[in-house]
Amino acid sequence: MAANPQWVICTYQVKKGRQRAFEALLARHWNTLRRLKLVHAKSRPQYFRGQDPKGPVFVEIFAWLNEKAPDLAHHSPEVMAIWEPMIKLCRDMRFPHVERFTPKA
Repeated sequence: MAANPQWVICTYQVKKGRQRAFEALLARHWNTLRRLKLVHAKSRPQYFRGQDPKGPVFVEIFAWLNEKAPDLAHHSPEVMAIWEPMIKLCRDMRFPHVERFTPKA
């Protein structure tokens, strides 16, 4: 397991009527990243979906293997074959990198 996993919260605001196509790509996303060893080996993604006033929203939370993994993903034809169609299906996408912490009183 990598010493410094990089957690990311991916928020996808999907265009109306494009949910099924988006979800099909999302179903391939994690396995592709895992096969390419870009994500934390023992982590599992979490998925959420809902609606906002402009349409469907999907959230995916996972841990990159390390800080270099996102850049490596951008240079992978296999990953880009998923990300490029995802971009076309969304009206907005956000990817804040976060870290786990315990709030102190």
